[in-house]
Amino acid sequence: MQGITTIADYFIICSGESTKQVKAITEHIEEKFSLQDIKPLGIEGLRYSHWVLMDYGDVIIHIFEEETRAYYELEKLWIDAKRVHLGD
Repeated sequence: MQGITTIADYFIICSGESTKQVKAITEHIEEKFSLQDIKPLGIEGLRYSHWVLMDYGDVIIHIFEEETRAYYELEKLWIDAKRVHLGD
């Protein structure tokens, strides 16, 4: 996202198969970052867990329920951004 937006340098976009899995992914990320004393500036959407946004300043993490990710197609909004696909 560097050079494309001032919102953040990196967006991480992932999805879970259910709202429970989205919540579990969110909690796991928060736990692992906390162990390194990295605290989020904010976390939004955890109540319903269809789309959770974790704001870590230069890194923003989007965790979607698969159906919600397909609906919003967030990747299309940032089509010019360099993509890095990580393995399963």
